Amino acid sequence: METTLIILKPDAVQRGLMGRIISRFEDKGLQIVGCKLMQISQQLAATHYEAHQSKPFYPGLVKFMTSSPVLVMAVRGNGAITIARNMMGATFGSKANPGTIRGDFGVSNSFNLIHGSDSPEAAERELRLFFGPGEVLNWKRDGDGWIYDMSGGKAE
Repeated sequence: METTLIILKPDAVQRGLMGRIISRFEDKGLQIVGCKLMQISQQLAATHYEAHQSKPFYPGLVKFMTSSPVLVMAVRGNGAITIARNMMGATFGSKANPGTIRGDFGVSNSFNLIHGSDSPEAAERELRLFFGPGEVLNWKRDGDGWIYDMSGGKAE
């Protein structure tokens, strides 16, 4: 099982899409193991997006991400990073396929609703930025036996 960071960005929060987007992850069978509504500080945004500091879109990205509350989630499942990124769709809503979060809810090429970690290393780093000790929980869902084939001793 892997855990990934998902951020519902200011546009998703302001548009009242949080519940609909969370439902998609839960409907897919992924487990929400941490969740909080928060206002991202300038410092946290700068740290989170430090790899993009030299890019022309960086100032606008930081301004956008600090403009309104966001919902941060720790989402767990077998292959959670790839599954979540596929569910999100292409970066730009105008290019995202229907059936994806961005394809169904977005048209903007700058406001793109959602962030998801792109690798296990990024997920580990990002989860540490947004969640403190004890804020990402380990708990057994009774329904996991109906989500994953566990007959071989591990989730399939």
